[in-house]
Amino acid sequence: MLLFHRQSKSPFMVNPYPYFSWTPQNDRFTLFHRNHGIHDGPGGKVYTNMYDLLLDAVFTSMWKLGFPDVEIAVGEVGWPSAGDPGMTQTTVDNARWHNLNILKKAGSGVGTPLMPGHRFETFIFALFNENLKSGSIAERNFGLFRPDFSPVYDIGIMRGQSNIDYVCNNGINCGPIREGGPCFDPNTVRSHAAYLMNFYYQAKGYQSYNCDFSGTGVVTFSDPSKLDSH
Repeated sequence: MLLFHRQSKSPFMVNPYPYFSWTPQNDRFTLFHRNHGIHDGPGGKVYTNMYDLLLDAVFTSMWKLGFPDVEIAVGEVGWPSAGDPGMTQTTVDNARWHNLNILKKAGSGVGTPLMPGHRFETFIFALFNENLKSGSIAERNFGLFRPDFSPVYDIGIMRGQSNIDYVCNNGINCGPIREGGPCFDPNTVRSHAAYLMNFYYQAKGYQSYNCDFSGTGVVTFSDPSKLDSH
């Protein structure tokens, strides 16, 4: 299979769920909170979150099989916002925090200890809760939205589109993010919003209040993609 991916130049898709590795003892490590980290003795690497560890475990296996050049993509990853009685880890706050950090990792280009500077194509599971799905309550509650289209929580997707609409309706040329424009790719709400928010801030005279966007933007003098999650 890996040979096929190499020959077709297609990514090997994996589902690295920190959720399934959660225990009360590794709560902070699994949920991207500040922790002492786990030291990989033989490799000398330090891991501060379960997500990086899972991705590097896949990479190590591929490397041992002779396929370190095959790209890795995240086919699905997520965290449930509700669960059966006693499942204290399945909360809206945990789901939101986990997925916010997954998105931050996906867009930062920081990579992992064994794959520094790598950017992974990532798909969040899931867009909608699956209210008709059999099994545990947790299995039905991985969605960002309920079946009636109301949001379970927001990880910036809706706010990003609102920011795009605001900028485009207030005198800023949004042509560069339209199809065929120089800033169309990557074609994501997050990337388009980031470009337009920055452009708006500059066009309006570099005033900090023009970078706030209802608390979704902030002026920074360092590259935010290099900052660690806390």
